[in-house]
Amino acid sequence: MKNFDVNLLRVLAVLLEERSVTAAASRLYLSQSAVSKQLAKLRETFDDPLFDRQSKGLLPTPKALSLAPSIHEILRQIDQLAIPSKFEPEKSQRTFTFDLVETAYTVTYSRFMPSLLKQAPGISINSRTWSDDSLNRLLRREIDFGIGIFEWDERAKSHYLSIPDELNYAELVRDYSVCLMRKDHPALQEEWNIDTFLKYRHLEVTIGGISGWLLKEVLDIERKQLDSAVNMSDVQSAVKLCEQSDLLMCYPFSAVKALNMDANLVVKPLPIKLEPGGYALLWHRHFDNDPSHKWLRELIIGLASDEVITRDT
Repeated sequence: MKNFDVNLLRVLAVLLEERSVTAAASRLYLSQSAVSKQLAKLRETFDDPLFDRQSKGLLPTPKALSLAPSIHEILRQIDQLAIPSKFEPEKSQRTFTFDLVETAYTVTYSRFMPSLLKQAPGISINSRTWSDDSLNRLLRREIDFGIGIFEWDERAKSHYLSIPDELNYAELVRDYSVCLMRKDHPALQEEWNIDTFLKYRHLEVTIGGISGWLLKEVLDIERKQLDSAVNMSDVQSAVKLCEQSDLLMCYPFSAVKALNMDANLVVKPLPIKLEPGGYALLWHRHFDNDPSHKWLRELIIGLASDEVITRDT
């Protein structure tokens, strides 16, 4: 290990995440040839092939997998050395990147952004819609924060316990879904129960990359199914359709309140018991001691949260 180039560890860390020389080269802004040469050096250093080539990419050897935790810790400590010890928000020009579900804009951004713009007028926020790859983007540290929807109900696939250990989180808003219908909907003349709820057709709203949600998961367990007439991604158009039809629409209550979308609609509780979940702010543990990152997440948690529950509490 004499005269070992620590940058080789970064190459190995990215290869372990991407399992592809091509993808690793793209992330590292290197040519595929350069990455291949560095992989050859790594193999010689550790006296192990580290990866076996397969049709779908690279398969790490047991040796490579055993090295992964130590490599990530070493790189984290090295990166910490370059972090400024003091952060002055009024002078910062940093751009923070977010992936978040669409409904989170209303219930979180409106709370913390005015204070952020006042305290740090030079800071920029770059946002994009939460997707199936957002957790991986957080794990790869391609983004600073994620704001996603997670559940406390033990039947949910997106349970808080499913959040990877490499990520920290703080719960921002505890939320639950409600059912919306037009004011003269025939269901209002019937007993409000699960049979009535399932009797009528539904209008489903896909929230920023999230197509599956707790209600459908629980109904699947009970071998029941919504009769979905239409799936939409624009909530304002969905509300108008709900007002003009017999379709039922389920949506997070915090968003219903924030957008005042119940003005011409009746809000009913879901006729099935579900534990409320909500919005969580997520970040990689790598950023725990970064002063600017810490400043922003404390601002968000302080201003955008109703009840804060962290992994350590």
